[in-house]
Amino acid sequence: MSNYGSEPGTYTLVAELPETTRLDVGALGRVELPAGGYAYTGSAFGPGGLSRVERHRRVAAGEHDVRHWHIDSLLGHPSVSITSVVVTRETDIECVVASALESGPVDGFGSSDCTCLSHLSFRPSVEELEADVRDAHRRNR
Repeated sequence: MSNYGSEPGTYTLVAELPETTRLDVGALGRVELPAGGYAYTGSAFGPGGLSRVERHRRVAAGEHDVRHWHIDSLLGHPSVSITSVVVTRETDIECVVASALESGPVDGFGSSDCTCLSHLSFRPSVEELEADVRDAHRRNR
């Protein structure tokens, strides 16, 4: 496990969902997510900074049960695993990166505090998604 520290930044979690799943996602209600790769882009400019990534890893590992954000519903599913994390330190590019990745399949996911369609992106291929995420962060630093 990496230690991302307390400095601020933008992060994208890439996770794999091996089977189509229905989840309850807060105010978004019950959603169906197809099997594949998911990228969730968030920012960490408050207290603790990028240590928030470690919290997300604990949720995905089943070590933290509190569901505060939309992404907690996905990461808390027992078959989901985080495959990679891409971080851009000290720069708020959350909405730029989220917009650079194709939105879907849930409108409003992780974007209740901005005007983006969604901060969740889907691809059938996790490897393709990871490459797109790295590229979106690199281009927008």
